[in-house]
Amino acid sequence: MKKNINLSNLSEEDLLGLKIRDLPLSIEGSWLNECVQALYQELQEKNIIFRPCCYLADEWLAPDKEPVLGIPFFLAHPSLMKLERKMMLDVEGGTKDWCMKLLRHETGHAINYAYRFYRRRKWQKIFGQFSREYNETYRFRPYSRSFVRHLEDYYAQYHPDEDFAETFAVWLTPGLDWQAQYKGWRASDKLKYVEELMNEIKERPPLEKNGKKYWQASRINMTLRSFYKKKRHSYAEDFPDFHDSNLKRIFLSPEGLSSGQQKPKGAVAASAMVKKYKKEILKSVAQWTGERKYIIGDLLDTLAQRCRELGLILDKPEVLALEEVSIYVTTLVMNYLYTGGFRKNNCHRG
Repeated sequence: MKKNINLSNLSEEDLLGLKIRDLPLSIEGSWLNECVQALYQELQEKNIIFRPCCYLADEWLAPDKEPVLGIPFFLAHPSLMKLERKMMLDVEGGTKDWCMKLLRHETGHAINYAYRFYRRRKWQKIFGQFSREYNETYRFRPYSRSFVRHLEDYYAQYHPDEDFAETFAVWLTPGLDWQAQYKGWRASDKLKYVEELMNEIKERPPLEKNGKKYWQASRINMTLRSFYKKKRHSYAEDFPDFHDSNLKRIFLSPEGLSSGQQKPKGAVAASAMVKKYKKEILKSVAQWTGERKYIIGDLLDTLAQRCRELGLILDKPEVLALEEVSIYVTTLVMNYLYTGGFRKNNCHRG
């Protein structure tokens, strides 16, 4: 059945109706194979025998304690990459450079499991307890020099295992002078330890040679439509319309006007009101929540931009609108403080 499906000739609607397990996909024959071979070459140049087995999964991942590496299935075909971009606004790993960065990161996990580095006391002393639970979200310190900076969002600060994977990725990156870049950083000690470990395992086969492949695309009995419905829900706050329903409760939208009703002359744009009181709201919310001002400032900028895009206007006393916006922002920030996201049920799988 898979061989008879030509994804390039299907409409978006037809694609969404297909089950993921039925998609005719493979790493071999796609541009991903070139990236995987480049990764293997980088390991060979470091005299590392280990080659993580790569397979197509539902997302980028290295299953816990399994020396294998999952690559998102949608990267294996141009039509699926196009669909991913439309549904999620971006394609994670969709360029060669980005793909290589993610491959090096996931290989850091896989090599950690393959040689059981995480069991060592020195590893735990340097990176932390591997057994520490993964929280659904994490808070990071942007200016910390204790962690390398490889992937976005300061991902090394998420968990000791992520810290090691990010440090390994930096160490493996060709042409990167990490000694100079991280000179004087505490992260330099981590890089030196990774190099110590890699010198130790040169020409040595892994202790864990085989691994279980979880969330394989070839076994996912879910249509692309259901897949993206679930995925978009998980990442809802990353989409432009995340705040729309609440902003329309505070301000008046064009569709909220009665039939034949005209937009009031001299009506104040909601975006202008948010900008006008930005400093006042920022100061108040920061004082009562303890949140960093740049996070609150970015949130207010997002709200102002969305108000402008929706054409929202003020239809109530300014003082009342100011109070409602302040309460809304405070609620969002408190959710962020406790969950790492702007909604209470924010979740993701690392």
